[in-house]
Amino acid sequence: MQGFLDRFALFIATLGPFGHLPKAPGTWGSLAAVVAAPWLFLPLSFPLRVLALLLVLAIGTWAANRAEALYGRKDPGSVVVDELLGQWLTLLPFAALAPLELAAGFVLFRIMDILKPWPVRAVERGVPGGLGVMLDDAVAAIPAAGLLWLFIALI
Repeated sequence: MQGFLDRFALFIATLGPFGHLPKAPGTWGSLAAVVAAPWLFLPLSFPLRVLALLLVLAIGTWAANRAEALYGRKDPGSVVVDELLGQWLTLLPFAALAPLELAAGFVLFRIMDILKPWPVRAVERGVPGGLGVMLDDAVAAIPAAGLLWLFIALI
């Protein structure tokens, strides 16, 4: 039987209902993060956005660790708090984004997260537990943010 902290950890790890949606829960988690960003993330000052990301990393690591233990497997598909971290980290350099730019950030992050180019795959395989779940998406966000910057510069 799960206690309150276990249920709370699973709620955070799955971003409530988003990790339980059928087909591609990571995409649903990323979409939720992008839709929420203009209200919950982008209006913050840059230092507060960095603080928010550090809090998501810390709380998400704890929640992902608990979820792995409760589900009995590494990086369960329903754990999507890492998509929140990665998607918002992709958007970190930008104070405001138009809908097309948000959509591009969403697509670019999903491509990096799905393809897992080096060093994303190395982090995924080399860092255990909830921290590994969170960090591979953080690493995937770095090239996604760079490509988003390039996209914005070219349009």
